[in-house]
Amino acid sequence: MQRWRTVERQRLLAERAVLPADYRVGQTTAITGELDALLGAQSAPIVSLYWPIRAEPDLRPWMQVLHERSLRIALPVALALGEPLKFREWRRGARLAHGIWNIPYPADGAEVVPTVVIAPVVGFDAECYRLGYGGGFFDRTLAVLTPKPTAIGIGYPGASIPTIFPQPHDVPMDWIVTGDGSPKRRV
Repeated sequence: MQRWRTVERQRLLAERAVLPADYRVGQTTAITGELDALLGAQSAPIVSLYWPIRAEPDLRPWMQVLHERSLRIALPVALALGEPLKFREWRRGARLAHGIWNIPYPADGAEVVPTVVIAPVVGFDAECYRLGYGGGFFDRTLAVLTPKPTAIGIGYPGASIPTIFPQPHDVPMDWIVTGDGSPKRRV
């Protein structure tokens, strides 16, 4: 199973890397529209976003919009392999530090527990299971966060696969949003 996931992950990442920039921007705009609709039902959310790497949908402009709407924003912090993520509050102009894989996070932000966790996907299936980069950070984190946040996986429509062959440690997303006009909800 691990070998299959590694090969599938490489295939999906290679496909995502060659998506035209204008397509990625258009899909990201559609994704943020769908996210706005989903967040409308949340009361006083703390939304955890992510800093994009490897051609992921870039939600940073939307992060600015949410901040202007006075929503609280958090970014995940990966401090050590094999450990759950922590989340620090982000504000415009925040000083950033760099964690594992050189991913920025707020250096001085308060640690918070998000009510909504938005996680990038490498792949996803119809049951809303997410194939990530293989480190298990989001699965490990979602398994222990209290209270349990709404988990939303973000990716492009081409990241859909028949199954990720979920393992006991895999935690499904509540929603998968791709910008195709129909967010998928876990049943």
